[in-house]
Amino acid sequence: MVFPPNSTSFFDNHDENERVNQLLQYMQHQSPEVLAMVAKSVSPEIKQIISQNVQGLVGVLPTESFNVQVTTDRENLAGLLASAMMTGYFLRRMEQRMELEDNAATAVSLRRDRKSRSSEDSSDPSDSSCH
Repeated sequence: MVFPPNSTSFFDNHDENERVNQLLQYMQHQSPEVLAMVAKSVSPEIKQIISQNVQGLVGVLPTESFNVQVTTDRENLAGLLASAMMTGYFLRRMEQRMELEDNAATAVSLRRDRKSRSSEDSSDPSDSSCH
């Protein structure tokens, strides 16, 4: 995915030329390597969900029987891309939340195990410190 700094004609909306899209400017100044690294960080599960979402929006016909061509205008394509991006961001955040909750549950479980072991050790009658 490359966004050449001087080639924003696709993204320009003639009615909104006065507004500056800071995210677009930021992305245009990133190297292709950085963009590729970010794209690779997406899990296969998220890629699959986004793919299914886009296919659902565009429509899917079996490629064996049909030569499918999709024609749209700039605004509809921009909406489709924005939808796919927002879905990706949402799914990544939910994936991070799930990982955080799993890590928190593991930490709580470990803490309970430690407390349980320490209380068992302190109530052990063979412990010489209790005499």
